Amino acid sequence: MKFEVGDKVLVKLTNEEGEVIDIINDTMVMVEIKGVKFPAYNDQLDYPYFKRFTEKKLGTPPAKKPKQYIDQLPKEKPKAIGKKVSNGVWLSFLPKFETDEFGDEVVELFKIHLINQTETGYNFEYKVNYFGKSEFGLKNQVHAFEDFYLHDVPFSDLSDSPNFEFEFSLITPEKDKASHFESNLKLKPKQLFTKIEELKEKGEPTFSYQLFDVYPQKAVEADTFELGKLAAKGFKVYDASKVRQNLPPARTVIDLHMEKITDNWKHMSNFEILSLQLSEFEKYYELALQHRQPSLTVIHGVGSGKLRDEIHDLLKHRKEVRFFVNQYQPSYGYGATEIYFQY
Repeated sequence: MKFEVGDKVLVKLTNEEGEVIDIINDTMVMVEIKGVKFPAYNDQLDYPYFKRFTEKKLGTPPAKKPKQYIDQLPKEKPKAIGKKVSNGVWLSFLPKFETDEFGDEVVELFKIHLINQTETGYNFEYKVNYFGKSEFGLKNQVHAFEDFYLHDVPFSDLSDSPNFEFEFSLITPEKDKASHFESNLKLKPKQLFTKIEELKEKGEPTFSYQLFDVYPQKAVEADTFELGKLAAKGFKVYDASKVRQNLPPARTVIDLHMEKITDNWKHMSNFEILSLQLSEFEKYYELALQHRQPSLTVIHGVGSGKLRDEIHDLLKHRKEVRFFVNQYQPSYGYGATEIYFQY
């Protein structure tokens, strides 16, 4: 059964009427019912006209009911209202398929939606970054238990490992909640292809990633102390604001080639070399954080890629890392990784 945009349809499962607002492919459409948009297969829908016709009682007019007075009406029992389940905020990907010249269904683009499955409304700022450069940005609001269409992303663009970045704040501020909250999703091509195959096998219309479960509480400030009283009692008191003055100098670029680290390395095993390089990396990584540097460039060379892979595996689990990228640079080729921090 073919539908067109603007057709009135009936959802067979729920017996609700809606309207077709978009054509996804030959077998699926996007339906809107009372402001809620969702994808549906054509065989799950029907035209509502037969339902409307059968609901009308044609022929003889209905018999008049005897009068009832207010004290004769039975008291209604309260109806249980189903409660919506709050399970966080999600980034949803709806693939739009097309048929190629060989008759196979391939993904043309993805429609990106922000899904708010919580009881709270949020302001949000959204950016998509490719190799550290922002390609699309948007500021808006998403209300409780609503979804917000962000934009379309061509399938080919997702092979460049885009980073989807969000900054959230409460529409109605609460004193015990954080003033803002950041979340991001970096989608790898391998993850994307796996999700598409799973989607086809299960016959599901979309796949989603959770951005956060619960909006965080405000950070509790540490208790303040009367430092003068402590100093009077003989304790050594240091000014924490000046602690960076006593730190070793940081670097914005570190070179992990062994000849830059030590002169006595030729007798070392591969394992010893790798361990020393990682130790040097950790040293300047921590100094970069203590000096609150915005970024750090690590020169690891090309070689077998073992050092680069070890560093990338470490960075994936560091909460201070906003994102990192290994891209071509005139000075280093592909032998360096740029790390960008968040504080």
